[in-house]
Amino acid sequence: MDLHFGDSKPTDDERAAVDALLGPPVSSWEGATRDEMRAADLRWARGGREARDRRDLLLPGLHAINDRVGWISEGALDYLCRRLTVPPSEAYGVATFYAMFSVKPRPATVLHVCTDLACAAAGASELCAGIEAQLGLGSGVSVERSPCLGLCERAPAALAIKAGDPVRTAVSAPATVHDAVLAASAPDSAPEEPPAAMAVPQAGDPSLTLLRRVGVVDPASLDDYRAHGGYTALRRAFELGPAGVIREVTDSGLVGRGGAAFPTGRKWQATASQPDHPHYVVCNADESEPGTFKDRVIMEGDPYALVEAMTIAAYATGAHRGYLYLRGEYPRALHRLEHALAQARARGVLGDDILGQGYAFDIEIRRGAGAYICGEETALFNSIEGYRGEPRSKPPFPVEKGLFGKPTVENNVETLVNVLPILTMGAPAYAAVGTAKSTGPKLFCVSGSVERPGIYELPFGATLGELLELAGIRKRLRAVLLGGAAGGFVRPDELDIPLTFEGTREAGTALGSGVVMAFDDTVPLPRLLLRIAEFFRDESCGQCVPCRVGTVRQEEALHRIVERTGAATADDIALLREVGRAMRDASICGLGQTAWNAVESAIDRLGAYE
Repeated sequence: MDLHFGDSKPTDDERAAVDALLGPPVSSWEGATRDEMRAADLRWARGGREARDRRDLLLPGLHAINDRVGWISEGALDYLCRRLTVPPSEAYGVATFYAMFSVKPRPATVLHVCTDLACAAAGASELCAGIEAQLGLGSGVSVERSPCLGLCERAPAALAIKAGDPVRTAVSAPATVHDAVLAASAPDSAPEEPPAAMAVPQAGDPSLTLLRRVGVVDPASLDDYRAHGGYTALRRAFELGPAGVIREVTDSGLVGRGGAAFPTGRKWQATASQPDHPHYVVCNADESEPGTFKDRVIMEGDPYALVEAMTIAAYATGAHRGYLYLRGEYPRALHRLEHALAQARARGVLGDDILGQGYAFDIEIRRGAGAYICGEETALFNSIEGYRGEPRSKPPFPVEKGLFGKPTVENNVETLVNVLPILTMGAPAYAAVGTAKSTGPKLFCVSGSVERPGIYELPFGATLGELLELAGIRKRLRAVLLGGAAGGFVRPDELDIPLTFEGTREAGTALGSGVVMAFDDTVPLPRLLLRIAEFFRDESCGQCVPCRVGTVRQEEALHRIVERTGAATADDIALLREVGRAMRDASICGLGQTAWNAVESAIDRLGAYE
């Protein structure tokens, strides 16, 4: 049985938003109103197969409606479904999957106020209360408490989105009540965001590798990028050939920087060797881990580097099309990347004949819409294809059957931009940086109780204490969270932990994607743990029982503890351990498998409830 929307009709704005994306309807069957359909001769439909082949435009279509109107009505969803021949029940399931969409009427302006870890420690609750009190009822602004907005170095943060043609956005960070209300009331009048280099305390340091251009080059200028070494790596790739590029990446020892640490060269080789075609390259720029913002800074401050790196990955693996899956909460990164792609096409470094080498490759940006689970590679593929962002079972693995069922190489932003210095300096020189098992430079996202929050670049092997010394501890340190919400806590007397994948593993914690959040003794630890549990409860896709039920039970137990002013009973701890083990052992993907990590480490290493 399918879901039907009765006689709901799209408004002119909603119809225009869909048609601007998909083009005008080719038949009455596809685009007429119901009254027109009854009057027309509809004994056969034209264009159905072609429309079904465009199922992957469902997510962009939902964005188009939401951007124009501010929410997705039954009539708008029905019209989009007919244009794409998608069953309404499936489209409704997709629309309700993402936090940034609404299928209920709401004001055209939505103010997302981050209440996640860094922002919570910086007074997000008081900020929300102040904003709501100042705006009052009937303000025409919907204030929504949001998970991490990726602006942790400027906590607390708020993002205003005003629907219209075009949609307008404004960021307030660090946010005050006045600035956040101004951003929501008049986005065009809000103070301009600081440059991306403000998030890089080391900006301008000539010893940097991955961040050396951030704050030095104009991110809008392709000429400036080239003047600072841009496209040297791509030319080198064409000299080496696809097999030579993969050999260099393999010999460099580069592993994925998203947390799984899988060898990048092996992934590229496995994709390139698949006989099934076409091959795809997917850049995972949906960093939604609380405390993570490194990819955002690269995309805002050095966007051409990512375009070049994706082109090299595609050339090496035999792909001619790439998808860049970008967080929906990153409006400035979206604008910078759209401009970079347009300039790259116009200047012959993207498109049908790149640098006159007869190689064709192009990149399409797909915006996420607020779903942490889409950071998992197969959930990301489902999202691009127009389905709910739920993880797939493995095998088959993406290198065999990934996006659209074809061989796919998926890497995050930091992993890809590491390919540029590998090709320019050579694999041996790159491998000499860091340690034998963790080679090269690493980006760390430092936030919380530090004097200089931001992105830091250090070679693998530097200690946690050395990193925090650069950032400057602000007050008496209580704990450090490594790896974000899916990571683990360490004590202030454990700052000699080497920041490598193997070093953190031996210390009983995880490096993850490079999140380092410092908390002083003013932060209430039980409430911090409850916020982590709430995050996983909200972000669980619900596909598997261990995660769907386990994240709820974990949150309930932590709620009871907080209500008892932070005191936990033996029964509470026993229940948390039992639920945590079940999630870790039986969940289908990394979200459920790691949802207990931070709570477990807080109990065992910090004595959080003693």
